[in-house]
Amino acid sequence: MHWFKSASVAVLATLSVANAFTHLESGARLSRLASPVASAGPVPSSAAASGGIARDTASGRRFMSSNGSADDDKEGSAKESFTLSALFGATNSAKSKAATALRGATAATAEHPSVREHVSPLNLLYPGGLDDPASPRIVANRDGEPLPVHADVKSGVLKNGLSYVILPNKSPPGRFEAHLQVFSGSSDELEPQQGIAHLTEHVAYMGSRKRERLFGTGSQTNAYTDFHHTVFYAACPTTTPRGNVPMLPMALDALCDVMEARVEPSRLEKERAAVLSEMTMVNTIEYRVECQILSTLHRENRLAKRFPIGKEKLIRSWQPADVKTWHRTHYRPDNVLLYIVGDVDPADAEKVIEDKFGHITAERQAAEIKLPELKLEASDLADAVVDGTVKAAQSWHYPPVRHDWCIPSDSAEYRSLMMADGEVDYDIHLQKPYRLDEQVQFLGTDEIAPGFTLRPHIFRHELLQAFSLHLFAKRPVDPITDLPSFKRSLARRVALAALQIRLNVGGRSDDPAFTFVEFNQLDSAREGCAVCSLDLTAEPERWQDAICKSLSEIRKLGKYGVT
Repeated sequence: MHWFKSASVAVLATLSVANAFTHLESGARLSRLASPVASAGPVPSSAAASGGIARDTASGRRFMSSNGSADDDKEGSAKESFTLSALFGATNSAKSKAATALRGATAATAEHPSVREHVSPLNLLYPGGLDDPASPRIVANRDGEPLPVHADVKSGVLKNGLSYVILPNKSPPGRFEAHLQVFSGSSDELEPQQGIAHLTEHVAYMGSRKRERLFGTGSQTNAYTDFHHTVFYAACPTTTPRGNVPMLPMALDALCDVMEARVEPSRLEKERAAVLSEMTMVNTIEYRVECQILSTLHRENRLAKRFPIGKEKLIRSWQPADVKTWHRTHYRPDNVLLYIVGDVDPADAEKVIEDKFGHITAERQAAEIKLPELKLEASDLADAVVDGTVKAAQSWHYPPVRHDWCIPSDSAEYRSLMMADGEVDYDIHLQKPYRLDEQVQFLGTDEIAPGFTLRPHIFRHELLQAFSLHLFAKRPVDPITDLPSFKRSLARRVALAALQIRLNVGGRSDDPAFTFVEFNQLDSAREGCAVCSLDLTAEPERWQDAICKSLSEIRKLGKYGVT
């Protein structure tokens, strides 16, 4: 519960233009109001950060991607005496060039613009083990022995840098799944590439002839793109229904085809139409609020400006050379991880992996990058990624971002966690204005007490019919690698469950202050941080009462604990 007590907090409010929320619009600064949020429904579990938000979202929490369309916010003049200050008041400092490297840019791959030494995506599963000096150390100070690794897990790295993990599992019998994870998503896009990760996913997999061979075999296959990665998968029976032909080679053939995708003009046009259709389908009020949430929470890094759906104008303009340039830059063997889980023999699976993927090299991919100007900028971005982001410092599974952690700025913990500015002169966090940026008018940041800041935002829209408030605090993900960290994680879940029960009891009274309330903490790999969040909805005329009652329960648990 200490997160909100000792954190920098951000707030977003969404208001209905049609509703007379005059008591919200009258606030000159959201910090003088109640840093509320107007709208309905819980915040999505993916929204990690330090911020508060308002939305009208009775539907599910899934976030697909965003074009960030939204109405402009505006400030009013304060009439209320209710203040946030009354509610809330009272080591990586090195540049981290890239944590321990398992592979790097050799003479054979030096021409590829994006090959850099980086943290192994296998983390502690690297075959060398914890005692191998080449093995990554993702936790600087462990309190106890590391948690045991599954005895049957088989992992390794091919000579070309491709990492893989195999877990035999005979339940259900006769089936397996293969997932190919590319550690590049929308947050890796350059300014003229917004949306190209998603479009390339479509072109690479939907146009694969080898993928079509899986049809009619009882297999399921698809792909998806997010901020931090692009994933392709196939869930198959171990043998074909007719002929008992092994299907693992067929599945890996389809996934390998992704790495060597041809970008044919006809396929590009077909998938361009599919992506534009998706853009139309997701452009709902819930989606727009989702964009406001993430833009507010991550205004200090790339995530605020790199939603996976991209920009329509750019999507309509790309030619095969644009898509191939993105593909050959990011779909390289040192930037992917292959997972195989199911009723398979690890030794046989390793042979198939080597046979299907062993011939791909970064040098070969680099030779097919068509646009030299983007190749040069991709190199600059790659330098910046390994020069001061959570992706380089903690896990290659995270996006290339840096966060403003929600910790008092004058504390020793804050100084130990803040990452120094990198040596590379590149705007990796996109803090400068760009031509394609959405015009979002954020309210100013307030210092509500020494060392405590608040980042408020209000979102108004005529389709929003209720009031909601979302407060967020961001901290680094705490790795669970040993027994003490596992126990701390369990204790945190118990405390959260106890608090939620108390909040639910308050919501079942005869005259509840809120119509919905939830307090939670989630680790978000897609955003590279852990998020503590308070989400509530209430009748517009009772928003102050709802905030006070919710925060009162949180403070009581933090002060008195549980019995």
